[in-house]
Amino acid sequence: MGLANESERTEFEQLCTQYPELVAARRDFEDTLEKYASEQAEIPPAGVKVKVLEAIGNTHSRTVTSSISPKIINNMENAQSPVRGSGGWRFLAAASIILLIVLAWFTYQSHTQNDELRNSNAALKERLDTTQNILNKIVEEQKSVLKDPNVTVVNMVGTQVAPKSSANIYWDSASSNVFLIVKNMPKLPSDQQYQLWALIDNKPKDLGVFDASDDKVILKMKNTQKAQAFAITIEQKGGSPSPTLQKMQSLGKTLQSQ
Repeated sequence: MGLANESERTEFEQLCTQYPELVAARRDFEDTLEKYASEQAEIPPAGVKVKVLEAIGNTHSRTVTSSISPKIINNMENAQSPVRGSGGWRFLAAASIILLIVLAWFTYQSHTQNDELRNSNAALKERLDTTQNILNKIVEEQKSVLKDPNVTVVNMVGTQVAPKSSANIYWDSASSNVFLIVKNMPKLPSDQQYQLWALIDNKPKDLGVFDASDDKVILKMKNTQKAQAFAITIEQKGGSPSPTLQKMQSLGKTLQSQ
């Protein structure tokens, strides 16, 4: 009806291809508008029809037509019951179209936000499931290590540098597996890490680096088949090829040292 510009019509038609409910709403609006126009229309008096027919019957030439045209216009303007003006239904149509566009926009926004929410929930659930699987695996590993009769527990106590530091080593000399549980060790600056060593014939062997954690989980370290003792030192992040004895935190002797 010429109430919307080209970009608005294009956007509205695109939305109609995405949302069937919007097409249904437009169809309902058109039916309502047609019904409203039919109900509000008034039939012109019969005299107007007679005058129009008489004017048409006298149109034998352009000259006659020219002379009759003012008469037709005059007769139509003098009709006692003119058809009701279109200002009211044009306002209703404009308001309805604006309402439809607003509803379409909110429908689109709601649909988009719902999709984003569903995707976010799915991703969160996947992360939670993955985390739960990891925790379950850790718990099972802890149970199997703690219950293994071949595993030797080495109690590591604090040194003079760090008297409160403590940890436990679960070591299976048959399989060479070494597991570490940190009991009490403060967190270090981001550029430092703890490093575990195995002392074999008074020579240190690197068993890996680790960070202190509030969670008492079992850390899988590097394997060793021999060890007279285990020690923990503080080194630069990434570890060191040799231990810094001045920063030794914990020490624990094994049965092989006896």
